[in-house]
Amino acid sequence: MLFGASCAIALSLAFAHAPEGVWKKKLVWKEDWVQVWKTIKKQAWETKWKKIQVPIWKEVQVPIWKEVQVPDWKIIKKPHIEERQVPAWKEIKVPEWKKITKPVWREIQVPVWREIQVPIWKEIQVPIWREIKVPIWKEIQVPIWKEVQVPVWREVQVPAWKKMFVPEWIKMGIPGEKYLGKDHDGWEYTSHDLWRKKLIWKPVWKKIWRTEKKQEWKTEKVQAWKTEKVQEWKIEKKQEWKTEKIKEWKTEKKQEWKPDKKLEWKIEWIQIWKPAKKQIWVKEKRETWIEEKVQIWRTEKKQAWATEKKQAWKDEWKAIQVPVWKEIKVQEWKRVWKPVWEKVWVPVSHGWD
Repeated sequence: MLFGASCAIALSLAFAHAPEGVWKKKLVWKEDWVQVWKTIKKQAWETKWKKIQVPIWKEVQVPIWKEVQVPDWKIIKKPHIEERQVPAWKEIKVPEWKKITKPVWREIQVPVWREIQVPIWKEIQVPIWREIKVPIWKEIQVPIWKEVQVPVWREVQVPAWKKMFVPEWIKMGIPGEKYLGKDHDGWEYTSHDLWRKKLIWKPVWKKIWRTEKKQEWKTEKVQAWKTEKVQEWKIEKKQEWKTEKIKEWKTEKKQEWKPDKKLEWKIEWIQIWKPAKKQIWVKEKRETWIEEKVQIWRTEKKQAWATEKKQAWKDEWKAIQVPVWKEIKVQEWKRVWKPVWEKVWVPVSHGWD
């Protein structure tokens, strides 16, 4: 029963009149994934050479003083006994004339004293002014350090909104485009621009962080001036007392002369004997010193060179690892839409169908 029905349908389709139509090219967008390369920053370590100073021991020649024995001649003195004639004094009696005086009377003028008034100088104390230096206080300006608050800018992260666009479809009713259906008035819905999907972007808000400057306060030192007292010296007058002489009158005695008799002595010469010293020569042994040269050895300093170790610094290069940011390419899959022409059968519609 079923086999017969299916055969009948097949024969009716085979002998039925084929619908009229044409083959047309249709531009469609097909989804595809392509591999792209994205640049990202990756932290890596880079070898760099750093110049450092390392201590080394360096042998250097330094001058030193070395004691050596050298021959020398030295003059020494030796005692020597010799006989000689030396003068000596011998006491003898020699005649001499001695001068004596005899008393005689002679008329002379003798002084007498008479009272008179004579000026004298008396020392008194009188005030005088003398300049001295006394300390005073003077106000001067000296710098001090005062802590003040000054504004600084510090970068902080604040959230911000970033616009992102998403694609959406736009429906437009243009005859001749892809048939998408009819509305209640009989108008057809068609796609815009040769059946191509249009990708547009609409803004969306996404929270990100950006760097802004925020005002803060930090303590710094600013130089200010304060008033201080410094000690100086000024010249003032100080009253003192000095000694001066004033003229006064006192009673003194004045010398005058009057005739008088004076006992004097007359000079005469008489012969006397007195002891005296006579020079004679006697033998005497004297110890003298004679000079003689003897060879000795003296110590002298001779300059020589000694090897010493001195610490020095040598430049060397040391490899260090420093972090760097390196840009690398990583694979990523991106969805794209590719236009493809397809061959479709479009039936021809007559008005009476």
